[in-house]
Amino acid sequence: MTTIRDVATAAGVSRATAARVLSSPELVAEKTRARVLEVVERLGYSRNSVAASLRTTRTGRIVVTVPDISNPFFSRVIRGVEEAAQEAGYAVLLGDTRNDRDREEQYAEMLNRREADGIIFLGHRLPTTLARILDRDGSRAPIVNGCEFTPSLGVSSAHIDNAGAAREVMESLYTMGHRDIALVLGPPDSPLTRDRLIGAQRAAEDHGLIGRLIAESGDFSVESGRRAANVLLSLDRPPTAIFCFSDEMAIGTLAAARSAQISCPEALSVVGFDDIQMARYVDPPLTTVRQPMADIGRKTVELLLDILHGRQAGPVSATLPHRLIIRQSVGLGPFGRPGAPA
Repeated sequence: MTTIRDVATAAGVSRATAARVLSSPELVAEKTRARVLEVVERLGYSRNSVAASLRTTRTGRIVVTVPDISNPFFSRVIRGVEEAAQEAGYAVLLGDTRNDRDREEQYAEMLNRREADGIIFLGHRLPTTLARILDRDGSRAPIVNGCEFTPSLGVSSAHIDNAGAAREVMESLYTMGHRDIALVLGPPDSPLTRDRLIGAQRAAEDHGLIGRLIAESGDFSVESGRRAANVLLSLDRPPTAIFCFSDEMAIGTLAAARSAQISCPEALSVVGFDDIQMARYVDPPLTTVRQPMADIGRKTVELLLDILHGRQAGPVSATLPHRLIIRQSVGLGPFGRPGAPA
């Protein structure tokens, strides 16, 4: 097989010059360019694009890892990533890590081997491989996080104000007359769980009701929401409102309420988080926090391109706006009815 070294030798130029003729011909003198191209044709040299891409500074590819591709929230984020990447001339390689550390490392190694120009990870863990790249390259490392912001990771991120959004939900429920409010949390190691719990607790403290705030664990899935709601609704003093940290868990909560013949929103108010497409079509339509999912995806690509083009001096925390969407799954609580005690 003819190599670029063979071409360079036959043309009487350096290997770097021969490679430059094929990658950036405008940078090479016309006579030299013509001589190299004649040798390429005569020897039948076929450039191996994969091998070449590993030796150049750009591959035209971005790796995006997602912890759970079945989660409809991530599908909207990924769509935003792909739209922005294609506009910039990049292809997207998608990796479903399934919350598995080994899978996260496998995709991170693609950046280490220069099989991609950058990586966007939508989970909350920084793989060891990426941590080493950060230690080596600092702010020049083309690594961006989406959705789950943790300042200590030292990477740029696009996200919303999760603590502020959760606090807004709680304030709305208190205004509606609810006092016994339950939370259905996400995974304990998730920054989303951490920040949303902080926001909910601050609102409860502001109203002197921290002692009446209860919580059950979940993992953002429908089934975990149903299980948590079954526990909460069987308490001697069940909550009048349940705030779930994902729409899928809220949908599971609505299913548990139906099974227990508890009317929503007359006897129980339910709030979710994300505003996935199904949220408006469940019965009753779900009150939720709308995240700008596609915009988050687009912003992660923008941040990555800023790094690749040297326009970013250090990690950037991009906080995008959220919105509380009020639908029919929330009604008045015991202290929101006319004549109820304050």
